[in-house]
Amino acid sequence: MIRPGLFPVRDILLVFIVFFCPAPFLCAQSLADNAAHHELAERARASYKESRPADAAALWERALNLNPHDGRNWTQYGNVLIELKDYRKAIAAFEKAYELGSGYPWEQLYSMARCYVLAGDKVNGMRYLERAINEGHRNLKLIGNNSELDPLRTDTKFKELLGIEDVTRMSRDEGWQHDLKFLAREIKRLHYDPFRKVSREDFDSYVRKLHDEIPKLTDPQIATRFMRLVTMAGDGHTIIRHPAYGQDAKKLLPVQFYYFTEGLFITAAAPEQADLAGAQVLRFGGHTVEKVMEELEPVISRDNRMWLSQIGPSLMRSPFVLHGIGLTPEADKLEITIRDAGGKERTVTLAGNAGAADDKWTLARKQAPGTEPLYLRNRRAPYWFEYLPEHKLAWLQYNAIANDRKESFTDFCNRVFKFINENEVEKLVVDLRWNGGGNTFLVRPLVHGLIGNEKINQRGKLFIIVGRNTFSAAMNTSTLIERHTNAIFVGEPTGSSPNFIGETIRIELLYSKMTGSISDLYWQTSWPMDHRPWIPPLLFTPPSFADLIKGRDAAFEAIIKYRE
Repeated sequence: MIRPGLFPVRDILLVFIVFFCPAPFLCAQSLADNAAHHELAERARASYKESRPADAAALWERALNLNPHDGRNWTQYGNVLIELKDYRKAIAAFEKAYELGSGYPWEQLYSMARCYVLAGDKVNGMRYLERAINEGHRNLKLIGNNSELDPLRTDTKFKELLGIEDVTRMSRDEGWQHDLKFLAREIKRLHYDPFRKVSREDFDSYVRKLHDEIPKLTDPQIATRFMRLVTMAGDGHTIIRHPAYGQDAKKLLPVQFYYFTEGLFITAAAPEQADLAGAQVLRFGGHTVEKVMEELEPVISRDNRMWLSQIGPSLMRSPFVLHGIGLTPEADKLEITIRDAGGKERTVTLAGNAGAADDKWTLARKQAPGTEPLYLRNRRAPYWFEYLPEHKLAWLQYNAIANDRKESFTDFCNRVFKFINENEVEKLVVDLRWNGGGNTFLVRPLVHGLIGNEKINQRGKLFIIVGRNTFSAAMNTSTLIERHTNAIFVGEPTGSSPNFIGETIRIELLYSKMTGSISDLYWQTSWPMDHRPWIPPLLFTPPSFADLIKGRDAAFEAIIKYRE
């Protein structure tokens, strides 16, 4: 036992330095070096912003000499050297950034390709450009528009890498076949794990078969087969949309559908079809709603089955798609059989019309008396907040992961939590049921605010409403809240999984002008052993048409009644 006061403080410090610092003077020197490195890096960034690249380069060299371990700094140094036209040195900097995992690997490879070309080395420029593209460069159009790469344009390899073809000289069959080849290549090139749900052999076999069948197929049939190809990737973000090619592709029915517990209903109708609002849909042509949904399933990209009920009704608005999968004889109109509010059945023929629902459309819920429930108010606002004093409940409606121009999400969250802390709030509801996503990196103020608020982060006080449209960044938000707080989930299962493949890397097919996206990221927001298809609600309150008409919200009512 060491008696208090036996050793002077300086002796204890000396023992610590001798035993715990391999080089006695290294500890003190490292602290000084860290401070110097930070100051030099900040000065380098400031010099670059002030258009003084020579000063920035000198400062970066000193900073990187003190701490060479952060790849982001090597990237910034490389960009400075490009401005100074010191391309060989820049290549070395980007190589170091690549080694240290700065950004996406293809970003550093692309920068090296640019430097080689600018230095007059076309061979290595092409080699590194090919590597950048093969390792997933997201924007081929950016590459194609970069004048720095002009020396490579006459090389057929350049056109091949970028998928550049003069489709105006192609026949209809050749154009579709070109699009098919490019789409298949981009799925393989960009997708995080393209053969997770389908084998490479089956994928390639489908592509070869479709290539040979194109001359015998109509445009809607080809387009929907492209949709089938994309769903093989097995995630909800990898999609291909209706083509702009051909007028029929742009036409949608003048009604809007939604699945409820009672079946499929028309929730909104254009002025000329206002009498259809509120009707139940029984058949499309000679097919039941269930049969149509069954046939649509192979062309709906998804993370789980809840997403089918979200996307299926929107595809039912497209005669082009229904014709493409063989359910209707024409691509610009179709018959539907409905049952109106009085129980009368009738069949109507609807022609497609371009455009989505707008303020002139008749809403089913507006035809019945009753107060509009909270979750249906201000649907276009990304977020809003209301206090219900009679229930001592704060309601946070979160419709999109984005910043409002009038008030940033950070400022909004600060205002919400300030109100909660200063007022008599016993329950907080965060409603994510309409939230289809956005930018996950914006949700920190909400998640951290919930975690750190002892008043509300308790079982029975914090409720999260989710549903089939809770997707993408909203899915990440739900998972973070589930994992780190005491929240109770209410509503339906989410439209995505706690861990999922997802990102919206845009693609466009040159001939058909079909657009879509391919997922190149894996979001492991939950534990690695979490294989659930969705976050299930503790309080299951699926939407019913009866509640919509009456102005009721079963999720809200379940929260009010809940007692821990």
